[in-house]
Amino acid sequence: MRTRVTDPLLQPFPLKGLTLRNRVVSTSHEPAFGEDGLPRDRYRAYHREKARGGVGLTMIGGSAVVSPDSPPSFGNLLLYRDEVVPWLRRLADDVHAEGAAVMCQITHLGRRTSNYAGDWLPVLSASPLREPAHRAFPKEAEEWDLDRVVQDYADAAARCEQGGLDGIEIQSYGHFLDSFLSPTTNRREDALGGSLARRMAFPRRVIRAVRAAVGPGFVVGIRMMMDEDRPGGLTFEEAMEAARTYVGDGIDFLSTIRGSIESDASLARAIPSMGTPSAPFLGFTAEIKRRIDVPVMHAGRIADVATARHAVREGMLDLVGMTRAQIADPHLVAKVAAGAEDRVRPCVGASYCLDAIYDSGDTKCVHNPATGRELRLPHMVPRAAVRRRAVVVGGGPAGLEAARVLGERGHDVVLFEANERPGGQIRIAAGNPRRRDLLGIVDWRVAECELLGVKMRTGTLAEADDVRAERPDVVLVATGGLPDASFLTEGADLVADTWDVLGGTLRPRGPVLVYDDNGAYPALDAVEVLAARGVPVTYVTPERTLAPDVGSMNSPAYLRAFAEHGVTTTLAHRLVAVRRAAGGGLTATLRSEYAPLESELTVDHVVVEHGTLPQAGLYRELLPGSSNLGRVDHRALLACEPQRDRTDADPEGRYQLFRIGDAVTSRNIHAAVLDALRLCLPM
Repeated sequence: MRTRVTDPLLQPFPLKGLTLRNRVVSTSHEPAFGEDGLPRDRYRAYHREKARGGVGLTMIGGSAVVSPDSPPSFGNLLLYRDEVVPWLRRLADDVHAEGAAVMCQITHLGRRTSNYAGDWLPVLSASPLREPAHRAFPKEAEEWDLDRVVQDYADAAARCEQGGLDGIEIQSYGHFLDSFLSPTTNRREDALGGSLARRMAFPRRVIRAVRAAVGPGFVVGIRMMMDEDRPGGLTFEEAMEAARTYVGDGIDFLSTIRGSIESDASLARAIPSMGTPSAPFLGFTAEIKRRIDVPVMHAGRIADVATARHAVREGMLDLVGMTRAQIADPHLVAKVAAGAEDRVRPCVGASYCLDAIYDSGDTKCVHNPATGRELRLPHMVPRAAVRRRAVVVGGGPAGLEAARVLGERGHDVVLFEANERPGGQIRIAAGNPRRRDLLGIVDWRVAECELLGVKMRTGTLAEADDVRAERPDVVLVATGGLPDASFLTEGADLVADTWDVLGGTLRPRGPVLVYDDNGAYPALDAVEVLAARGVPVTYVTPERTLAPDVGSMNSPAYLRAFAEHGVTTTLAHRLVAVRRAAGGGLTATLRSEYAPLESELTVDHVVVEHGTLPQAGLYRELLPGSSNLGRVDHRALLACEPQRDRTDADPEGRYQLFRIGDAVTSRNIHAAVLDALRLCLPM
């Protein structure tokens, strides 16, 4: 058995004058939890939880900006404001009190932002080249721009030191600083363009100014693209020469990145998600470590403890970034130290943490709803004072989370699941082989439920009498929903749905129309699975873009499948009817969203995705015998307070009754587990 003494991950590490308590880092990332560009209470609580959970170093302010002409593009902190200092101090004090170190990443976003945000100042770059992802046309930086930006970097670093942080990390991939270093983005004909020495000149000026602005014990690192891995881009050898030069200018550690981030496709390669190999850049980072004389840090799909431990043990790096892993479970290190590694909530690589910033405003873990809600929801569920009998019906994400939380509370829990294996729609989504890691959401909860003594009755379609026979104090109906084709004016009985494709019951050979009126993952999963089998697919949606609820971290894999298999895409058309074709197959009637036009397409099969409708029969049957008539007090729910019975309910009502997840309405995994956690936590 590994102990704190023998586990490589738990060994202290000296970083300049600082001693980190272990080798695990939460690397810089921006969760967009700031308020007015400041790391207020919510931001502080998020990082304090990681410190409480045992991390050695937590790094805040992913891309915290140093200048007003670097307007936030994803909730970035504003380090050019003096008001940031006391908030940094409070955060640093809290993190230090829990035993961890804390640093901040600083940057000028350059062209990786918008001309139409913040103060509407023109954005900058080494050369006037548009970035595809944020679509800004930048101004070529003039000498006076460079003078003030250098000073802004120095002032920002000084504010971080004044705020009690242990150090900073200069960002140098896809932003202003490396727009000079990279030959792809530096087309200048002055003294700052051309040779590597000239392209390094401005970044070196910034590094030296930062080093001079802070004390000798303050740590200054750099997170740097060490190989752009594209034609005409920064090469590995050039990056190594630049990194060694930067070390001479005052850099204390190097955090490695490979690839580029100027487009959705390149960003997804640099920050790989599910369906890609684990830790793809470890060997690359190990080679860098062999060639440089400062500590090396790396984060890149190192999602599990075993891989992280291997990387440290084999000397491939000094500090291992487990950033998304600690978004999933901020107590990862504490669990490892306690010998409870098998209880770590897994990061499944869904990248919802990144996509949610643009989708719903801030970072969210796909299956840890407490992340980012630390001021309201605890990560460690406390025991209840009074033990209750609880019945959960349905073993999808909502039901499993409810059973887990109630089990943690110490209640006597029975879970009924109609299928032989729990998982609900997650198991269906995992029918796309590339997304099979989603099953980690299910497997972890099943294991936790078993450990907590939850009685799992699978293969049992529970009826009202089965529920009542358990004499419950509380019943949670998590029966999910069924695919909805009721929107069709004709032919609802003729169409298949995405469940048929992903579950394997529909295996067509001829052409298929996939109609997506959901805009999320299911239709794209169906298209990817069908196209991979060689089926000709036409994708139709009433939206003006493809799957608007699938973010930039996940869409590239689907779009690659569309391109490789020649999927035909039709936007802004609504499927209104399906009928049998005279010569066989089905004829679909499509109506334009923007013109009074209809067209027809004949295919072998029509697959529709229009969300689900709740399976609410059991819930309605149980309502009369409940003490709350199914009512949810939203004020109490949001305050994490117990739900009260209704005064107009049957006084003989024996149980409280609630619906959660898709048994309420069609939503995503995060919504399902959030329903369960905040409803069950005060029970």
